[in-house]
Amino acid sequence: MSKPRVTFFHAPQSRSAGTRALLEELGADYELHALNLKNGEQRQDAYLAINPMGKVPAIHHNGALVTEQPAVFIYLGDLYADAGMAPAIGDPLRGPYLRWLVFYGSCFEPAVTDKSLQREPAAPSTCGYGDYDTMLKTLTDQLEKGPWLLGDTFSTADVLWGTALNWTTMFKLVPELPVIRAYIDRVLARPGVQRAAALDAELVAAQSA
Repeated sequence: MSKPRVTFFHAPQSRSAGTRALLEELGADYELHALNLKNGEQRQDAYLAINPMGKVPAIHHNGALVTEQPAVFIYLGDLYADAGMAPAIGDPLRGPYLRWLVFYGSCFEPAVTDKSLQREPAAPSTCGYGDYDTMLKTLTDQLEKGPWLLGDTFSTADVLWGTALNWTTMFKLVPELPVIRAYIDRVLARPGVQRAAALDAELVAAQSA
């Protein structure tokens, strides 16, 4: 039985670029709704009716709205389970897989935000991510085991982390350590990730015209 098409709300040069890369890697059937952030379309009533946060990515599928990057990645990985990019429940890798997807939103993003604003984290007893250095070491220790976050198993988590580390190293929010650079390069070499980058380059040009 065919799956209902995924509706994907997206803006190029934003965090949702990772979701587009994932959709391409999964070979997903999706309908693109592109937003122009420079024109403030994400803050207009039409989109706020979809996501009151005015954020991308968001997907709509089978009557359900899904926002928040880790949730979107978990949903799509399970929806396209045939692609083999999401360990199933019962697989020993399922727990680590979920761990790294959630670690991105709960630890990495807040730590990077604090770093970008040059503010100190809250006291360890009240700070959900601990501290930046511990967060980063936890990540790099896992990457050292390579080649992917789950060892030899490539998963949707790698698309999320590879694309996120690509932009955070560009903005100097994460140091371009050899282990991080090598990991980014492996993810960026994936055919679906490359297709998504090319499609987004075309979209940027169209929105700028």
